Amino acid sequence: MAPTTQGPRARYREQTRAEIKEAALRQLAEGGLAAIALTRIAKEMGMSGPALYRYFANRDDLLSALIRDAYDDLAAAIGVAAEACADALPRVRLHALAAAFRAWGVEQPHRYLLIAGPPLPGYSAPADTVTRARAALGPFLSVFVAGEPSGPAVELVEQMTAWAEREPAVASWAEQYTEVPVSAGGVGRALAGAVLAWSQMHGAVSLEVAGQFTGMGHDPGTLLDAQVDALADAFRLD
Repeated sequence: MAPTTQGPRARYREQTRAEIKEAALRQLAEGGLAAIALTRIAKEMGMSGPALYRYFANRDDLLSALIRDAYDDLAAAIGVAAEACADALPRVRLHALAAAFRAWGVEQPHRYLLIAGPPLPGYSAPADTVTRARAALGPFLSVFVAGEPSGPAVELVEQMTAWAEREPAVASWAEQYTEVPVSAGGVGRALAGAVLAWSQMHGAVSLEVAGQFTGMGHDPGTLLDAQVDALADAFRLD
């Protein structure tokens, strides 16, 4: 079946939604989540408040759209890095993926904090953001699937294996990126390594974009590289 071509009305609607999101991102960059105001956006665009609500039901609906876009863009950036280093050794791939994560966050701190910063009181992200977050984390799974965990990581592998065994959606996600079944044992290693990598990257990049490393006399990228090497050592990655 041939793809359906959008009509003028549908194209106009998508264009207007994109312009509203761009205005919201400017507000986000200027003053954080608290600065996003639909009334200000409507005024900037020369629209009435009721007219804007035809495109986004409320502020939370707009925030959800921004969050979805941010996760999708982060996943795309990490995906490009994963493809570029697909034939490299696992340790090299891990460094490349971590660098892509950091670069995206540092270049767009307002969007990074939107998905990784403190939650907005009273707001609940839509369920589909979990799938989008997993897409960003997915390439890390393939790095750790053949690792050999040691020390405290061993217990985490056991926990992650149990998680995949009782949650079909988790198993399906992990198997998509590792190409091995849960029963083969590699999925638990992959999940444990990816979760540890994510937590370390989140901590380092969150501090950096918040300006917490200012005046400490070191390059934040060097700190993240050291964390990545320590994690690679813990999983005996080449």
